[in-house]
Amino acid sequence: MDFDVIVLGSGPGGYVAAIRASQLGLKTAIIERESLGGICLNWGCIPTKALLKSANVFEYINHAEDYGLTVENADKDFGAVVKRSRGVADGMSKGVQFLMKKNKIEVLMGEGTLKAGKKVSVKDADGKTKEYSAKHVIIATGARSRELPALKQDGKKIIGYRKAMSLEKQPKKLVVVGSGAIGVEFAYFYNAMGTEVTIVEYLPNIVPVEDEDVSKQLERTFKKAGIKIMTSSEVTKVDASGDGCKVTVKTKKGEEKLECDVVLSAVGVQANIENIGLEAVGIKTEKGKITVDKFYKTNVEGYYAIGDCVPGQALAHVASAEGIICVEQIAGHHPQPLNYNNIPGCTYCSPEIASVGYTEKAAKEAGYELKVGKFPFSASGKASAAGHKDGFVKVIYDAKYGEFLGCHMIGANVTEIIAEAVVARKLETTGMEVLKAVHPHPTMSEAVMEATAAAYDEVIHL
Repeated sequence: MDFDVIVLGSGPGGYVAAIRASQLGLKTAIIERESLGGICLNWGCIPTKALLKSANVFEYINHAEDYGLTVENADKDFGAVVKRSRGVADGMSKGVQFLMKKNKIEVLMGEGTLKAGKKVSVKDADGKTKEYSAKHVIIATGARSRELPALKQDGKKIIGYRKAMSLEKQPKKLVVVGSGAIGVEFAYFYNAMGTEVTIVEYLPNIVPVEDEDVSKQLERTFKKAGIKIMTSSEVTKVDASGDGCKVTVKTKKGEEKLECDVVLSAVGVQANIENIGLEAVGIKTEKGKITVDKFYKTNVEGYYAIGDCVPGQALAHVASAEGIICVEQIAGHHPQPLNYNNIPGCTYCSPEIASVGYTEKAAKEAGYELKVGKFPFSASGKASAAGHKDGFVKVIYDAKYGEFLGCHMIGANVTEIIAEAVVARKLETTGMEVLKAVHPHPTMSEAVMEATAAAYDEVIHL
């Protein structure tokens, strides 16, 4: 065997799995067809956060008077904003290159194809193919923007998230189809930059996986910012033959026509499992994902799969956790299987959204008797001082045992606060323990304690 472990794909699942394998003394190689770091570092999590930060700063400047400051003739350079984002992504990708060298991982650049007998062939840029073998092969090929039949992407007028972060010219009008994390992040970015934005969502609420209270709060804030929102609506046709796009939307009240420069399709992702040799090896798939056990073994001995190409939340931190568990199991350790009900979800629009565990509706459906507490940031001293009074923290506890069932937040920097709830739930902390843990004042994070106090009828500041 050439290697102990070969990883196909270098996103946050693949490169993390490779590093952990090397740390555990396994001779490791990683195969990548494009750029180290995968979509997350190059075209996903990292560059979008750079764009959103620029939008954030521009918003601050435009509201400088609220802070007693005067800024004259403030403007944005859309090209420079995109350029900064690409620079941040390039820097992170170089960081992964450094980590590969540091951990003595062999990087094989090219198109990888799985072969029977724990082998992978790699076709490089010159068209040359070389075969490698390993005791263990981990598939970490990630996912791409999903296409709908009525929304075929042309990369110019009908685009996916990748093109949305590198447009040469800022559109005057943008229609965003889908209001998950990708959709609302780009809606916020372009609206803050001065584009007229409309969101079309098939389901009754935007950010539909979130607690309904969070969805309603974001809808109110977005509408206040001038974003048009169409829920329970479906794009049935896009005519891109003219200068712009004519979008046909089916609503409860009938058909509506929208005109825009660009349509962004943000209707989720689909796994990259085609043309990688799954059929030749005999690896089973179901509903467009590779089937695996709790330690990410496929049905074929010696082959594993992690990240967006397997069932579970399509999130970078999930892929990383899966990669570590998979490799530790291979190395003969005894890792705990991942608890998919304790995975935090974060959305980086403004206000930010962060959540973990049960929504109130899901907890009721699961048969729990609940204690629910909510603390608005309008009652938070730190939020008032910062000028970010929109939003709240909502906590859900089991009334009988005090189990921390779920936590849902919307507001400034809540993506930095949610880890408290994740750790508390991992440690099986009860509501009373959260309440009696002294939180620093003034902070946004004390809203977790205050919301818990509200759940137990002990709230002081409401």
